[in-house]
Amino acid sequence: MILKKSIIFSIFSIFSIATISSAQADQWYTGSLVSPSGTTRKNILNVEPYFSYSQPMGYFDARGGARPAAHPMQRMFANSTLWKYGILPDLSIQVHTVVDYGWKNGKGHSHGPKVGDIPVDLIYRFLRPDPKRYIPALNLFVGMIFPTGDYNKLGDSQDGVGSGAYVFRFAITEQSTYTLPGNHELRLRVWNWFRRAVTSAKLVDTTSYGTAHGFQGRGQPGMSGQTGFSLEYALSQKWVLAMDLARDWSNGSKVRGYDANGHYKNTTGSAGSDWQIAPAFEYNWNAHWGVIIGSSFYFAGHNKSIQASPQFAVNAIF
Repeated sequence: MILKKSIIFSIFSIFSIATISSAQADQWYTGSLVSPSGTTRKNILNVEPYFSYSQPMGYFDARGGARPAAHPMQRMFANSTLWKYGILPDLSIQVHTVVDYGWKNGKGHSHGPKVGDIPVDLIYRFLRPDPKRYIPALNLFVGMIFPTGDYNKLGDSQDGVGSGAYVFRFAITEQSTYTLPGNHELRLRVWNWFRRAVTSAKLVDTTSYGTAHGFQGRGQPGMSGQTGFSLEYALSQKWVLAMDLARDWSNGSKVRGYDANGHYKNTTGSAGSDWQIAPAFEYNWNAHWGVIIGSSFYFAGHNKSIQASPQFAVNAIF
């Protein structure tokens, strides 16, 4: 009888350990630095504040050659926070708030932290994942960037953090997970963003479009977008290595109007593009709290600045 009870207890213990191991095998992620995430669960709030510093290293000329940074250099601290809420199992809403503080040595600085334009997106998951059949999750982002940032009649050019225009944007994203040898999880994300202004902005005096005191006219940001992919490799349930590779592109902004001397201006800025890589590591206390630390580096492009942007973010799920 004692032997029988011992056998039953042993079987129960083994079953319990196996159950706990299986539960602990669920991988925890914070998310990479650049890639957009998909929907969140219904009635769940996901908050992810990023803190970053941008340090100019130079610029890429029109032919893609790297040139030294011009002095004084533009520097910036930024807080970028994602607020995402699950409306339905396959539908979420996301609001992205940005606060910047910029300066150039001897050339002025922001008059305090400045709130930038605010994107608001609806995220629809039109394909649910099935890892066993290698089916990824596919998401559609559709939204608008609202012109809440200062851009017009600026006391200092450093205060220009907005465009003054409503900008439509959409994206298609993919996310899939794979189990590698050693029971290490690998998560892949692929995305493609597109943005286009649907209104123009009234420009008066000093603006974020580079106009000076006395200017009167209108401006509109050019089309822009981003394509990229990210990999997140799990060293353990809590520790994850992350890497993003992305290409940004933008057409030049259009400005037309009259300067202080009454001369008519009708210009279009130069188009530009860049490539960035963003290595990082993640640490997750549990399935609801995590942190990621890393940096973006711009290593190729044309008509764009070369920057290093160290940053960290906290991921919280409520």
